[in-house]
Amino acid sequence: MSAKSENAETKESNTKAKLDDTWAIRPCHLYKDEYDDCSSFKARFHQYFIHGQDTDCSQWLTDFRNCERYEKSNGNDTEAGAAVIKSEEQRRLIRLRAHLANDTWTKRKQPPEDWAKPLPEWLQKRNENTYLELKQKELSGVATETQGEEQRSFCAIM
Repeated sequence: MSAKSENAETKESNTKAKLDDTWAIRPCHLYKDEYDDCSSFKARFHQYFIHGQDTDCSQWLTDFRNCERYEKSNGNDTEAGAAVIKSEEQRRLIRLRAHLANDTWTKRKQPPEDWAKPLPEWLQKRNENTYLELKQKELSGVATETQGEEQRSFCAIM
């Protein structure tokens, strides 16, 4: 009896460990929308124009089916959930490939020391009485009442 309970506990912990990234699973209708968009006539024309051939859209349909299986089982079909998560990870890595391979810029660990210093005088002068400055004063509570009175309109439509 104890062997069965240990086996069940390890199995449960394995499935929980596999599905730590359930936040990555989108709502299922989005996978269907992506598939429909990818396989539409307009998208096929665009793919042919840009890449010279059609793009394979089958992964969107596979993800949709796995997502449906995962949701219908109330999260108990861990294979389907893991397949969707793995597909999302691959999609994210493909999207970030150029960013991660970029060695032109050094990535910062923290912002520069003087990131919040005041703007130069010439830029402050240029931004005087602009809409953004007035809104900033209004939001920070610095706006004076005379400014508010000047901007009021007494227009009435009869």
